[in-house]
Amino acid sequence: VAKALGGLIPLPEPGLNDPRRKELIELEQQKAAIDTKADSLVRRELWLGLAYLVVQTAGFMRLTFWELSWDVMEPICFYVTSMYFMAGYAFFLRTSKEPSFEGFYQSRFNAKQKKLIESQGFDIRRYNELKEIFYPDSSSQHAFTTASFDHSE
Repeated sequence: VAKALGGLIPLPEPGLNDPRRKELIELEQQKAAIDTKADSLVRRELWLGLAYLVVQTAGFMRLTFWELSWDVMEPICFYVTSMYFMAGYAFFLRTSKEPSFEGFYQSRFNAKQKKLIESQGFDIRRYNELKEIFYPDSSSQHAFTTASFDHSE
């Protein structure tokens, strides 16, 4: 009932000279720096993961064609692939996100972002309050947003 009545009564818009606007701008700049740092940390992890997979594949190729034979390497490759599948399934069970590259990126980004927010003492509650005041028509349910995986701009 209170929300319905609140929607009928127009609230005054915050002015351009409102001191909270300056505070929001400062918090947005801090959050942008945190997001940039979190993104670079996650991208470094992803590149290291790619390097690991390249080295592993090269090692398996070496073992398959020079050291051992396919008859020996086939079960080894099967078990390694099975372990990767189990890791993806465990990731899904733990995070409820699709075990895709984007899902993994988002999960790692959120973890890094949360850790940086805590370590830098960023007041996320105040940031969300100010964002709700100055941007009440935001389409998301919560004001805390994350970066996009698409960096093609």
